[in-house]
Amino acid sequence: MKNFFIPLLLISSCTIAPHVTVTNVGNGNNMSNPIADGKIYATAYQQRAAEYRALCYQAYNIARLRIDEDLKKHTDKPKAVITDIDETLLNNSTFEAHQVLQGKDYESAAWYDWSSRIAADTVPGSLDFFRYAASKGIVVFYVTNRSERERAFTLKNLQKFNFPDADSVHLFLMQNTSSKESRRQAIEANYTVVMLLGDNLGDFSSFFDKKTVEQRNDNVNALKSEFGNKFIALPNPVYGDWESSLYQYNYSLAPAQKDSVIKASLYSY
Repeated sequence: MKNFFIPLLLISSCTIAPHVTVTNVGNGNNMSNPIADGKIYATAYQQRAAEYRALCYQAYNIARLRIDEDLKKHTDKPKAVITDIDETLLNNSTFEAHQVLQGKDYESAAWYDWSSRIAADTVPGSLDFFRYAASKGIVVFYVTNRSERERAFTLKNLQKFNFPDADSVHLFLMQNTSSKESRRQAIEANYTVVMLLGDNLGDFSSFFDKKTVEQRNDNVNALKSEFGNKFIALPNPVYGDWESSLYQYNYSLAPAQKDSVIKASLYSY
């Protein structure tokens, strides 16, 4: 995959990051959390919209078709798929609902409490797909930015539903960097990776890591033929780099400041 992206790097390197003005509107401690208020609708969509369920089934139906096509091809190395976990095959909308109903955004302590509960359900279509891939002799690797302290909880949540290859050998957690590139390369050294699945562009390539909004869109346009083929994207309207890129990955901004940036980024008339 590394050589595949080299000619395209010119696209992102020539893109200038936009200037973002942050309005100083306080720290949000004495007001409702506008980011959490907005995520109420995104979480409701994930939990209640039949359209969300349809999009997940659509993604996994396409993935299964691509697996069937790839089975006709011979490779010298065993075949594998690489998948993200959260909002790709495990649904954490219950955690999101818990946070937004308290007027809160993501909090690491609250997240660790959630993951330790081993209560995440499956994303529609995910379990059937991964079981099907495994039945065809394809190895499943789980590459996630969950932390090492969550290893036991994560494995138990996967094993709860009998996901294939749910063991420490096939689970790659975040170590020193959030970029997944080195972990993907470690897998590619011994396997032919036929597909990558995720809800965030960084799940597919470092080509998308920490890029601006404009760069992310340009790079998706450059790789449009890969989506629905080698890259299978799952919907996630609640969180991800699509949100972080709007405020240039400045996680220290107060919720009201993030809200100001997001509103300023919208097209209107």
